[in-house]
Amino acid sequence: MTDARLRHGRASLALSFFVQGVTFALLVTRIPAIQDRYGISDGLLPVFLAAVPILAGVGSVVTEKVVARVRPRVVLRWAQPLVLLALLGVGAGSEVWEAALALGVFGLSVGALDASMNMMGVSLQRAYGRSIMLGFHAAYSLGGIAGASMAWAGAHWDLSLLVSYFPAVVVLLPVAFIGSRWYVEGKQEEQLQGAERGKTGSVSFRLLMPLCLVMCFAYIGDSTVSNWSAKYLQDVLGSSEQLSTVPYNVYMVTTLLGRAVGDLGVRRFGAVAVVRSGSVLAAAGFGVVAVAGGAWVGMLGFTMLGLGLCVIVPQTFAAAGRMFPGASDSAIARLNIFNYVGFLVGSPLVGALGDAWSYRGAMLVPMVLVLAMLVYAKSFGAEPARYGGGHERPRTVDVG
Repeated sequence: MTDARLRHGRASLALSFFVQGVTFALLVTRIPAIQDRYGISDGLLPVFLAAVPILAGVGSVVTEKVVARVRPRVVLRWAQPLVLLALLGVGAGSEVWEAALALGVFGLSVGALDASMNMMGVSLQRAYGRSIMLGFHAAYSLGGIAGASMAWAGAHWDLSLLVSYFPAVVVLLPVAFIGSRWYVEGKQEEQLQGAERGKTGSVSFRLLMPLCLVMCFAYIGDSTVSNWSAKYLQDVLGSSEQLSTVPYNVYMVTTLLGRAVGDLGVRRFGAVAVVRSGSVLAAAGFGVVAVAGGAWVGMLGFTMLGLGLCVIVPQTFAAAGRMFPGASDSAIARLNIFNYVGFLVGSPLVGALGDAWSYRGAMLVPMVLVLAMLVYAKSFGAEPARYGGGHERPRTVDVG
């Protein structure tokens, strides 16, 4: 495979990560507007919110079976337009059943999208022979910032969901579909035969479990920031309503910055050192948030969280691909499920502990879980599964 094809493939996949970041942010940041549009009660809303990650997990499981017969790039080429159309469907409906249908399609297709994107990212990283996964996830973070900004503009000018979503879908849908023409996968992946790619028995769940726990703990931490940072700053630390919206934006910006430079850290110091450093920094961030005496100290904690957590998820996918080089697609599809498990568990866990005990105390739980990732950091080491003879480039760190 030529270097030009790899560069084009890398750019087109980064574009897909960016588009997905925009799409997901447009959905989750307008949940109050979705609730108002469809008249969804407060009691029914958690059911809708839980259904999306549950169905995404189902989509990830199905993708593991599908990629045994077709390439991940084929799944991604059709899953991304489906996600965008489902988002448009959420904005276009008026009945509760229409919202349920659109969100159901969104959940299933986003699971296939997340799994296939990370399969391709690991494959390209293997072809490059050095860390590039954090760069893909940086593109996702950039898309999330762009999508959240679009959602803010829609809410600020009191635009309907359809008016907010339609321009984004009209622009991003053809961009994503045209960009998919340049999808490529790593050379080693292309050499695997269909039967070999379909072997799920070669993935040991016992070996994969440490990475699954890390993925789950990381998303518990992430969902804590996403769902509780504004409430915590306003209700616990006494900030204004306007200031309470800042921590999540700061978190997203620091996530982008950390991922933009994270690949350099992995190449220089190795994945294990980067994961350990990120875990310690994120745990310290939760500690600062828990003891903060004012809003600005709390925002310092959320800033530390963004810089710490941002490196964990991309490196977890990379480690799974490295651990099972002959069945990396299956490993990544299974690992991806724990993304949604953490998302499902994190917000209710913190909310229940906050109501029953205190929100300061509740912040200590994700802190302990993030620290527990130190125990599993050795699973990110490069030694168990090298890329193999002549495939690695000299003077680089092997990360997936």
